[in-house]
Amino acid sequence: MSFSLLKWVAPPPETMESPVPREESVEWFRCAPFILIHVAAICAVFLLPFTWPCLVLAILSYSIRMFTITAFYHRYFSHRSFKTSRLVQFLGGFVACSSGQRGPLWWAAHHRMHHRHSDTEKDMHSPQCKSFLWSHVYWFMTDYALPTYLKEIPDWLKFPELRFINKLDWIPVISLAGGCYLLGETQWAATHFEATGWQWLSWGFLVPTVALYHGTFSVNSIAHLFGKRRFDTNDESRNNAWVALITFGEGWHNNHHFFPGSVRQGFRKREFDPTFWMLWLMSKIRLVWALKPVPEWVHAKARD
Repeated sequence: MSFSLLKWVAPPPETMESPVPREESVEWFRCAPFILIHVAAICAVFLLPFTWPCLVLAILSYSIRMFTITAFYHRYFSHRSFKTSRLVQFLGGFVACSSGQRGPLWWAAHHRMHHRHSDTEKDMHSPQCKSFLWSHVYWFMTDYALPTYLKEIPDWLKFPELRFINKLDWIPVISLAGGCYLLGETQWAATHFEATGWQWLSWGFLVPTVALYHGTFSVNSIAHLFGKRRFDTNDESRNNAWVALITFGEGWHNNHHFFPGSVRQGFRKREFDPTFWMLWLMSKIRLVWALKPVPEWVHAKARD
């Protein structure tokens, strides 16, 4: 799971070629924006005045974008676990892209490769084969992480609007950051929230974006090291309730690797999966449809 802020101006390359496994090294020059956004978020927390509306803004920014990452980037673009209209498809991809985790085609292509090679030498972010830090943050700072491997996503190439936001994936990021600052500078924000543009930029974009990075990255790292294994899969994926809490249901990772086609990742009622329930509500008003359920044979296997 990579992000736009790791590159400077040039759009990410596209290629039909599959990646060739090789020893990769971290391109530290690309780390500078990632480090800077962390530094900026920390400075904002300690140097700018805090008000409770700032916290509410951060929670909303995190929650909306985490939902679009889990529902659209992961369950829709990567696994086709439900259907939706072209407009909702674009809007979901655009909002998810504002998290700075690259475009929808890039995300889906890399995730599909992860499932095919999970926890083998060909899996570039496996904590079983490499270090925890490599699986959590370093892998996408390599040359391997830059291209969008189009061969992995032939089903999405017919949509020019998806190709557009995938190629210019900085547009949603800048739109959110700029929008937060400009709204914070309005008289309405000053009157009702006692906020400034810098506060809204910090708590509407910087702080929740950093939280989103490490929330989504934890599925690659923590959920392949710590937790329970309900199913005997060919990798080390694990169910981790804490990861599920911060990622709106993505932490039921062993469930997901056993049957990735389901729109639901918390296979049991007590397994926290708000992404599924939000999609279920959206299906009631026909924003999405054809939600793929967990088959009965999977439930039976889990009981065994």
